[in-house]
Amino acid sequence: MTKIPTVGFISLGCPKALVDSERILTQLRSEGYDISPTYQNADLVIVNTCGFIDAAVEESLDSIGEALAKNGKVIVTGCLGAREDEIRARHPQVLKVTGAHALNEVVASVHEHLPPRHDPFTSLLPPQGIKLTPNHYAYLKISEGCNHHCTFCIIPSMRGDLVSRPVDDVLWEAERLAKAGVKELLVVSQDTSAYGLDLKYQSRDWKGRSVKTRFYDLAEALGDLDIWVRMHYVYPYPHVDEVIPLMAEGKILPYLDIPFQHANSRILKLMKRPAASQNNLERIKAWREICPDITLRSTFIVGFPGETEQEFEQLLQFMTEAQLDRVGCFPYSPVKGAVANDLPDLVPEEVKQERLERFMAHQAEISAGLLQQRIGRIETVLVDEVVEEGAVARSKADAPEIDGQVFIDGATRLKVGDFVEVELEEADDYDLWGRLV
Repeated sequence: MTKIPTVGFISLGCPKALVDSERILTQLRSEGYDISPTYQNADLVIVNTCGFIDAAVEESLDSIGEALAKNGKVIVTGCLGAREDEIRARHPQVLKVTGAHALNEVVASVHEHLPPRHDPFTSLLPPQGIKLTPNHYAYLKISEGCNHHCTFCIIPSMRGDLVSRPVDDVLWEAERLAKAGVKELLVVSQDTSAYGLDLKYQSRDWKGRSVKTRFYDLAEALGDLDIWVRMHYVYPYPHVDEVIPLMAEGKILPYLDIPFQHANSRILKLMKRPAASQNNLERIKAWREICPDITLRSTFIVGFPGETEQEFEQLLQFMTEAQLDRVGCFPYSPVKGAVANDLPDLVPEEVKQERLERFMAHQAEISAGLLQQRIGRIETVLVDEVVEEGAVARSKADAPEIDGQVFIDGATRLKVGDFVEVELEEADDYDLWGRLV
């Protein structure tokens, strides 16, 4: 019997890159390729890279080197692929280098170096395609690229300007995932709330009704699937306010991931980010009036070039007033090709780290206080894992990998993907403990 051509795969970076990996794997599997979890059993290896910050670049280059050392045949794709010269300077023996979301180029390169052997018995695919997430949740990517040019970011140079998927295409994928048993969709893109702008919000037919390729309309239609729908990477445009009533009605999860990045207007201007902190505080207050249970997640950068102690203190004050539920923070890191690299008054590394620690300690207190307010409530949670001690789950307030968890001691009979009701009994800074009811 002829050996089935086998591909190894390394997927690095953000959820958007993970979706790219899933699409490549789905296409290869449909053509009869087997997928190997080890270098040794693969005929060649694809590395989907990240190039967002210097640490991610080094991780990508190291992964390429490891794949070459342990396998020898490597195709490189992803964001770092936009810097092919840099990759080939370190690893000249790679077979091919492509940029991000380059499905056709990657597959063509695989065909060149490892021709397919199509067999209808080995090419069968599940209807949802190949997924790298657990069966009960999936990322739903609605667009590529970004029209913004934040000074700390090089995403537009790597992934291009905004290119939205037609809304009916997105909804067909979402429905397939729901029918395959997915309990939670995590909507991702570089700029989710700009969805459809490039298509002039064109209307498409979806099951006999007209739906616009627009953020609100997509959210409303996804709400009909009767599963959890979670919105990520939402740029704070004014029209974001329109989706809050959908959350209050239970159509989509009361959860918004909005990367505010900072609170000081001068720093925001240097970053080329919108809005002032006072405007954001007013909107947060209005959102909570409409949907009191809304969970707000955000990310921030400390130690941006020129950030003074007073401006950092303003950020801490914003955090106190905003009372955000979930927060990530990163010390500013120069990215090759970013405009911010040329800004004066760099903040020393030790000051950046000290501000990061103060920021996270400040937010830990806020988070702990907010979680204490939930003690005694009965909430629906989604089971992610069952271990010897019990079940590990998430509430509506928690996205996988980045937010908190709900631990249910002794609940070993539950299954991954179950929705269950728990009474919340204890909390620490970020996680909760509860009992089944």
